[in-house]
Amino acid sequence: EELVKLLIKPIYSQQKTTTSTVGAATNDHHPHLQQQQQQQQLVVHRQAFYSIAKSFASLTVANLKESAYFVKKFQEDLNDSKCSDSIKILALLCLGETGKYTDLAQSSSNLQQILLDIFSSQSDDLRTAASYTLGYIGIRNLNSHIPFLLSEIARSQTKRQYLLLHSLREIIAYQNHENLPQLDEHIDSIWRTLFAHCECPEEGTRNVVAECLGKLTLLKAEKLLPILRETFVNHTEQQKSASPYVRSTIITAIKFTIVDQPQHIDAILKSYIKDFLNGLEDKDIDVRRVALVMFNSAAHNKPMLIRDLLKELLPKLYNETRVRPELIREVEMGPFKHTVDDGLDLRKAAYECMYTLLDTCLDKLDMFDYLTYVEDGLKQDHYDIRMLTFLMVVRLSILCPTIVLQRLDRLVQPLKTILQSKVKANSIKQEFEKHDELRRAAIKVFLALQQIKDANKVACINDFETSVKSSKEFHDLYNTVILEQQQSSSGFSFNTNNNAEAMDMS
Repeated sequence: EELVKLLIKPIYSQQKTTTSTVGAATNDHHPHLQQQQQQQQLVVHRQAFYSIAKSFASLTVANLKESAYFVKKFQEDLNDSKCSDSIKILALLCLGETGKYTDLAQSSSNLQQILLDIFSSQSDDLRTAASYTLGYIGIRNLNSHIPFLLSEIARSQTKRQYLLLHSLREIIAYQNHENLPQLDEHIDSIWRTLFAHCECPEEGTRNVVAECLGKLTLLKAEKLLPILRETFVNHTEQQKSASPYVRSTIITAIKFTIVDQPQHIDAILKSYIKDFLNGLEDKDIDVRRVALVMFNSAAHNKPMLIRDLLKELLPKLYNETRVRPELIREVEMGPFKHTVDDGLDLRKAAYECMYTLLDTCLDKLDMFDYLTYVEDGLKQDHYDIRMLTFLMVVRLSILCPTIVLQRLDRLVQPLKTILQSKVKANSIKQEFEKHDELRRAAIKVFLALQQIKDANKVACINDFETSVKSSKEFHDLYNTVILEQQQSSSGFSFNTNNNAEAMDMS
């Protein structure tokens, strides 16, 4: 009892009700818990909330009788308006962790309803922590808890369904690590519930559904993977009438079956993955995008799944690097017109996949063909695409310098264009910052190309250096970049995440 009091004291010393900033134990175990900085100063590090909850659960297993007092107290705190959100989040996490070892859904009166009520909270952190806890409190009595969750999902509105699906995901994910035989008899009913939400217009909900489908498929690959394949093929053949949401959800589910560690599913998936990668030719742009993300994940985590298919896949991949004028539109924002490129995310996904292939399937690539599309990316007028292709050129200068040497003219000219480009005088501050980063990155790429053997014998290299040194502005920037690289132990590094998502290779 004294040990538990010491554990929770840093959080419970804060008695006034304040706005939540805890972020509810955001870490690798619970990436879905939000990391929001708001008003309240944290009394302990975010990781500590999760650590305290884990420690409490361990003490609970060691002494169920004494811990019953705290389990009851945590439930009472959830209903106490005087308790801060930080206290409530800790209470939720402690109850959730305890639920992994003992059935709280049945033994603790009204706890399920308390958690459902928290789903209506104004705090994202509280709602997310409650969702996590609702998944775990009945994990030792799934025959009762699973039907309860599925029933709630069926009769809830979209926002509430999203949280309930997160609860279901926690159970399925836990089953991937711990053997819970009770889950087996509920797989069919879970599967039906998940497929009923594949067409949900909310992308966040579909992503959770996809993760649940993928993790369930990992558990019963022989049974469930053929069902996913058949459903996907049928919906692909009926593209004119079938929902693209179902196809994109299934492809995303397959992405969640591709993990870096060997799995029983790998051999089966290798024979099926070609069918899912047909999504690269789908009429729907979002289906093609998620197919590229899945392709990237396979190339990164399990390249053996796609190596033998690359001859057929690469033309489809390269095709998605093109700028499509039909996907560019103008939208009016007050008195201003803003250009929106609906194909940008598709191109970024394609270039990210190309970058991954350099590390895992280099021997399967025709480098002259590959370089053609890298050169096209250097000319595209978008920050994220240029930064990605800069990274690729630097990597290529190391991996295949002889081939790059033969294409120096076509690689250096875009760098020169970027260096000499100007930003409109009325542009916002962010545009000036991006432009400066692009110019610095262009010089870094040039320095990498300059290191290739015999590069100094190529006219374009000498011309570029001469043009840089003839301008004080460029020469100063050039010297600054060289000095930064000399002082940096990391060598070449570019910021590819300025208003862009990081590469998703999971």
